[in-house]
Amino acid sequence: MNRKYANVEVDAVIVGAGAAGGVVAKELSEAGMSVVVLDAGPFLDPQKDFASDELAMQSLGWQDTRIVDGSDPLTLGHNNSGRGIGGGTTHFTGVFLRFHDVDFKGRTMEGTGEDWPIAYGDLEPYYARNEREIAVSGPKRFPWGNYGGPYPYPEREPLSPNAYLFMNGCDKLGIRSAVAPLAILSAPFEGRPPCINRGFCNQGCMPNAKFSTLIVHIPKAIQAGAEVLPDCMVTRIVMGSDGRAKGVAFVHDGTEYEQKAKLVILSAFVVETPRLLLNSATSAFPDGLANSSGMVGRSIMVHSSNDVYARFDKEIRLYKGTPVLATTQDFYRTDPNRPFVRGYTLHAHGARPVEFAKGISKAQGGPVWGERFRDALLHYNYYGRVTLVGEVLPNADNRVTLTAETDEYGLPRAKVTFGYGDNDNRLIDHAVRTMRAILEAEGGKPEFVVPDTAHMMGGCRMGDDPAASVVNSYGQTHDIDNLFICDASTFVTSGAGNPTNTVMALALRTAEHIIEKARKQELQASRA
Repeated sequence: MNRKYANVEVDAVIVGAGAAGGVVAKELSEAGMSVVVLDAGPFLDPQKDFASDELAMQSLGWQDTRIVDGSDPLTLGHNNSGRGIGGGTTHFTGVFLRFHDVDFKGRTMEGTGEDWPIAYGDLEPYYARNEREIAVSGPKRFPWGNYGGPYPYPEREPLSPNAYLFMNGCDKLGIRSAVAPLAILSAPFEGRPPCINRGFCNQGCMPNAKFSTLIVHIPKAIQAGAEVLPDCMVTRIVMGSDGRAKGVAFVHDGTEYEQKAKLVILSAFVVETPRLLLNSATSAFPDGLANSSGMVGRSIMVHSSNDVYARFDKEIRLYKGTPVLATTQDFYRTDPNRPFVRGYTLHAHGARPVEFAKGISKAQGGPVWGERFRDALLHYNYYGRVTLVGEVLPNADNRVTLTAETDEYGLPRAKVTFGYGDNDNRLIDHAVRTMRAILEAEGGKPEFVVPDTAHMMGGCRMGDDPAASVVNSYGQTHDIDNLFICDASTFVTSGAGNPTNTVMALALRTAEHIIEKARKQELQASRA
């Protein structure tokens, strides 16, 4: 490889170029730090490499084999992880919600869940900055949470038929709804065009109307001097005899290399970050790096993401428009009148034909096949859909561990063990009834309930107590002061809304902390 920093100790090496890694790379490089970014996947060009093809674009997700286990084994891949520069932002729906204050202080405010070591106010300026810097479109008034709007760009209009039926059904039941805040342009911005409603957000946005770090943060990081290396699988963190990280080892085209760095920042997401820490065990850290608490890999969470499909006597055409254009958070917080704690968000969510077929084929009540399956596909244009984003409570038994089976790099494969708790199942049941009622209120006949999950979080939780957490509130590991974790694995709880804005807000906060600390060290050195 024709390397810029091949034999240089850089200020920071970042593992993973997704929502968090892309943000950190841009911030650190623009602050004058030398940065190398490594990602296991390719560096794609949306105009050349994306396709309006559901099957081909499954490659945007992490397809490597992982072992799943537990009472409710997860389906892993395109639905909850990314592979390549941009990570999951290349194929997410663009929903860009903030967490609420209660998400960070659930134990204090509601007596449920667990408290983070930070509060909503700690992230508020970074939420606002994210929304400005990528021109989030959204309503003038958003009726839930701590921020009521307006968003930097106006809401998307017109909406899809599925969004309108959802909003009409909500209205008939006295449920508030709103146009969803989206990281999708409603007007030109920084040379990027507004959305034209192609609807292939989950397959990669070819026109670049939808935000991703692939097209926003990574190019700016490169312009500021960062070296971004695709197709480089990081295999271990290299440790020094002083107990500090020296850099990382990685494989490219079958050859192993090493990148020396003053700081190592892991942004490899919920499965690969714990896997890398556990696989980097040394005699000084026999249980894996940053794992004196035993919490590395533990308390992973997802969002319950069940779908309800209803057939209508009029065409809905679920392919029209971007996937999510309307939402409600009326069920977001704990309500003593409901048989569960915490809550959920509901989205009017479109579906393309392959997604629709795959979904209904595994609907509750047994596999759908034969004449019933054929009839449903023939009437695809007549179905509406509502999707759940339900909070799942943290459970230490839901975890990432290593197996004896190895991959092409000789690394132990990850085993992901997951099961819902009683509260999670009661929440899902309530949400499914609500979704059915919304669709029925608008004249639909619910036919399929499809179990699903999305948005992995946790596994390297943050906290003030080193005995019960992996990192502090800035993502700095308690055990190794120059090893940081900056991705969704640091989440303490999962919240009840899409997490990308929170991932990126945490990344901005971590980057700011690293930059300020580096400047103080430079100032102290100049005075010495």
